[in-house]
Amino acid sequence: MTVQPKSLTPTKPFGLGLPEYPWDTMAPYKALAAQHPDGPVDLSLGTPVDPTPLVIREALVRSANSPGYPGAHGTASLRETIARWFARRRGVTDLIPEAVMPTVGSKEIIAWLPFMLGLGPLDVIVRPKVAYPTYDIGARLCGATAIAADSLDELDPQLLNRVRLVWINSPGNPTGQVRDSASMKAIVDQARDLGAIVASDECYAELGWDEWDMDAGGSRLPCVLDPEVSSGSHQGLLSLYSLSKQSNLAGYRAAFVAGDEKILASLVNTRKHAGMIVPAPIMAAMDAALNDDEHVRVQRDIYRKRRETLLPALQHLGMKVEHSKAGLYLWATAGQDTWQTVQAMAELGIVVGPGAFYGRAGDGYVRFAITGSDERVAAAAQRLALAETLQG
Repeated sequence: MTVQPKSLTPTKPFGLGLPEYPWDTMAPYKALAAQHPDGPVDLSLGTPVDPTPLVIREALVRSANSPGYPGAHGTASLRETIARWFARRRGVTDLIPEAVMPTVGSKEIIAWLPFMLGLGPLDVIVRPKVAYPTYDIGARLCGATAIAADSLDELDPQLLNRVRLVWINSPGNPTGQVRDSASMKAIVDQARDLGAIVASDECYAELGWDEWDMDAGGSRLPCVLDPEVSSGSHQGLLSLYSLSKQSNLAGYRAAFVAGDEKILASLVNTRKHAGMIVPAPIMAAMDAALNDDEHVRVQRDIYRKRRETLLPALQHLGMKVEHSKAGLYLWATAGQDTWQTVQAMAELGIVVGPGAFYGRAGDGYVRFAITGSDERVAAAAQRLALAETLQG
C-alpha cells in the first residue's frame, strides 16, 4: 500500500498576525532625503551614535571569558548595584536586590510583560494616548485589549473592572512629557483600588532638561517607586529602565525592571523556563555603567548642546514644540497633517519620526531625535534656518 504524505499546507497562516513594522513605510522619505547635496540627516530614531564609554567596554572585556550559564535573576552584584542606583539617582531607598531583574533591553520586557503576567482576552491594558507602539503589541501578544487613556477617569465604567495593567511612560516617548509625583500617585491609587498592576517605563529618567535637570539644580524626575508616589509600598508597582540612552548601550540590550517582590519572583521563574537571560558579560558591563555617574553627565551635556542647536531652528520655522521637557526628542507640529510635514522635511534632507506612529493623538505631529551627531544636527539646524516656509 502506498502511503500518501500529508499536505504541508497550513490550515491557517503562520505568524501572530501582527501589523507590519511601521518604520518600513519611511523608505520613500529616506530615499528623498538622501538626494540632498549635503546628504541626509536622519533624526527619526532615537539610536545613540556616540561611543560606548570606555569604563563599560573594559568591564565587558574583563568578563568575556564566560563559559557557564548566567542566572535569569541576574548576578547578586548587579542587583545590589541597581538597588544602590535607585537610592542615589531615583530617590528610592527601600528597594531590595531580590526585587530587581535585568532584561534583554526594555522593549523585550514591555512586549512580553502582559503575557508573563498571565493576562488574556478578558483583560484590559491601559496605555498613554500618545505612546510607544510596543505597549499595544504586548496586548496583542496575549490577546488582551489595549485602551489609550491618560487617566483611568477617561475609561468607560464598564471596563474598569477588567483593567489589569496600566502603563505609565514618563518621561514620555515621543512627547518628552513629564508626569509629576501627584499625577503618578493618582494613577497608582486608582489602579490599586482596581487590583491592577502599574508598570512605569522610565528609560529617559537621567535626561531631564530645564526644571527637570537634577544635576543643574532642577527637580528629580519622579519614579513610580518613590515614596511620594508609592505611599511607601511597592505592591503592584514595576519600574522599567534602560541603559541604551544614558550610556550608549543600545547594542548591548541592557535594561532592568524593579518593584513588587512577588511579581518579580514570578517573572524570574517564567524567564528561567523560557531561557530569557541577559548574558553574563552584559551584566558586568551594566554593573560598571551604573557605578559610574560621570559618563552619564558627559553624555547629557552632549545631548543638551544638540537640543539647544535644534530647538531654536524649529521655532524659527514657525513650528510649535510641545512638552519635550526630558528625553531625546522634540515633539513638534507645523499645524498640518503629519505626512505633509514628513514630506517637507524630507525635501530638506531631514528624516523625522511621524507622530501618526504613536496613536491617533499623534496625528499632526512629528518627532525630532537629538541623537544625530553634532555635525548632522548642526546641518539640520542650518537647513531649517534657511527655509523660509515649511511646505509639504
